[in-house]
Amino acid sequence: MKSFKIISSFFAFSLSLVFLLTFKAKATDLYQLGLNVIPYPQEVIVDGDNFYFESPISIVLDPNASEDDKFTADVLITELKEEFGITAKIASNPSGNSIILTKKGISRKVGVEGYHLFVDHKLLTIKAESSTGLFYGAQTLLQLIKKGKSVPFIYGMQITDWPDIKERAVHYDTKHHQDKKAYVESFIRDMAKYKINMLVWEWEDKLAYPSQPEIGAPGAFTMAEMQEFTAYAKKYHIELVPLVQGLGHVSFILKWPQHAHLREIANSNWEFCPLKEGSYDLLFRLWDDAIEATPGSEYIHIGSDETYELAHCQQCKAKASEIGASGVYHLFVNKATKYLKSKGRKVMAWERPMGWKMSQSPAVGIEPDRDLVLTESYEYEKPGFKYAKEAKALGHEVFAYDPNPGIEQMFLPYFFRESKQGRKEGSLEGSYKFLTSTAISGVFDGMINTSWDDSGLHNQVWMLSFVTSAAFSWNGKKPGLEEFTHSFFNNYYGEDATDMQELFELLNEGAFYYMNTFERKVWAWGDVGKTHLPDLPRGDALEYDPYWIREYREMLLKSSKINEKMKRAIQITENNLNLPVKNKYDFEIFRSIARMITHTTQTYKDLESLENLITKAHRSHFIDHKIAYNYMEEASLLITKSIERRAQVYGDLVKTWEKSRLPKGYSTANQKYFFQQDRARHFAQRTADMSYMIYDEQLLDLEGYQNKLKEYMKYYADTYLK
Repeated sequence: MKSFKIISSFFAFSLSLVFLLTFKAKATDLYQLGLNVIPYPQEVIVDGDNFYFESPISIVLDPNASEDDKFTADVLITELKEEFGITAKIASNPSGNSIILTKKGISRKVGVEGYHLFVDHKLLTIKAESSTGLFYGAQTLLQLIKKGKSVPFIYGMQITDWPDIKERAVHYDTKHHQDKKAYVESFIRDMAKYKINMLVWEWEDKLAYPSQPEIGAPGAFTMAEMQEFTAYAKKYHIELVPLVQGLGHVSFILKWPQHAHLREIANSNWEFCPLKEGSYDLLFRLWDDAIEATPGSEYIHIGSDETYELAHCQQCKAKASEIGASGVYHLFVNKATKYLKSKGRKVMAWERPMGWKMSQSPAVGIEPDRDLVLTESYEYEKPGFKYAKEAKALGHEVFAYDPNPGIEQMFLPYFFRESKQGRKEGSLEGSYKFLTSTAISGVFDGMINTSWDDSGLHNQVWMLSFVTSAAFSWNGKKPGLEEFTHSFFNNYYGEDATDMQELFELLNEGAFYYMNTFERKVWAWGDVGKTHLPDLPRGDALEYDPYWIREYREMLLKSSKINEKMKRAIQITENNLNLPVKNKYDFEIFRSIARMITHTTQTYKDLESLENLITKAHRSHFIDHKIAYNYMEEASLLITKSIERRAQVYGDLVKTWEKSRLPKGYSTANQKYFFQQDRARHFAQRTADMSYMIYDEQLLDLEGYQNKLKEYMKYYADTYLK
């Protein structure tokens, strides 16, 4: 019997080995091997012997290796140890199983950022023309490692890889919050893993400008700190590009009384007058500071979009009658570009290819400086990217603009958007379609993914969007969207993470619900949809006519449905927090979002219960005054509990988010935060602190309702219970 078990076990092992070898032989891509590599390499051949990480591993560099190459080796040593428990050290010669990082013996040119990766039994070799290529090869290597039964390994294969789009930028928007130093550095590292090579940082008042100390918010990063970030990003082959808004989006500057005279119109702090010399004097000082803060960077971004009041002052109106509003705009942009070019920077603006020609009125206009880098959208493009090609023919660099998934509140519409006609395509599919077509077109010099902070989302909520843009701007041919989505959740959160797409879809739906409650959508979109409180009891006889429940029946049904879905979302986050997942902090953020949405559903339930209690009090008045009073007392207690729950849920959310950021509206003993709303109606700018998330519940004024109810209860008790 014992020998039969041994034979059976050997037979089973043999079958497993045959299956593994057969599977490997038939594997044509990394997904078939269970590998979730992002971005997907351009060329993969699965062949050869596996490489086993039998410690210690030697990492061998060229004799004349640069400091950048040594840094790549150090990153490998750290990541191998922390994630896989593999010990590695730098050696002058291969010894045992070794990783070779070399710029020699390149048989096929793959460009500055490309690399070749060869996996064999004893050697794992990365060849590249540059230090950047070696770094990107190392990032791919780390994603190829499988945790075997005995030791980690990499399947035998050959990879040849390069990017479809040269500049791959993420727009990092901190206009309504400030992340802590450790978070900024971790964000840079995360972007580098996915081969992002440019971080366009819209910091607004988050730099302590030496030339204008009042503009930097309390706690803003100092010049020295921003220079450290620039150097830190450079080590990870990322260029940090400052975005200091120019013509429009400048409320962080023009809210200050001493600069108000530079406004286009007196009542709006949103934009500069482009015909006032003082506008340029001030902006040039801020841009000089930005250049000093980012030494070695090639670009600067001047924003300058959404100029709502452009050409509204009398002087600009007169000028626009000669050259059109577009001409007035480009007077500003050209003057800014000329100055910044003299400082050695390439100038980016939110301008679209041939946009000035399409918006000129009258037909005479001023065309932008040919060196201006165009970074706006292409939704109006004709087939074949006609306008982008025209702009390139004129000499412009042109970036493909992958707009942020949306400005929805709490979470993003990755998997679907809601409309009056029902659900429609989510942002994930939209980005995939756009990026794959632009990447393979060969037209674009760069890609920029935007993450407008209008609704005050946590930056981690944007990670799927950032990584999507990173993946398909590098390789527009592969993978398919479904493969990528599965790959992202496994790659970013680890293979132990569970129910990730379900979680994102639940939060996607919950965010649309949250946005449609109380006055939230009214603020950001202007759509009518306010929620009012139930009526108070009236008169001597506790008069009451129930109305609220009938009026908000549809919202109550929706609230009940979303409440159950948020319970499931919270359960998924807590399940994952108990697993060895990666990026665990994300699940804390997701849980805080689900709890806030749950609180909103419960508030509607509270208001329903409140009306029911007041109705019962009314009906009990002619039967038993004490019972009627008790129902009102129960209603008051209900309000107290609702207010207490709001404080707890909000407090927990703030505590969670402030693990990675300074308090919103942060003030110090020496400097108070100066808050002034702007004309853009950004959801996150409703309040100086994070209470914009519960501002609608505050507007309901449950506290005021309770006070009036208590006044009535006192009157009732004095009248009927004495």
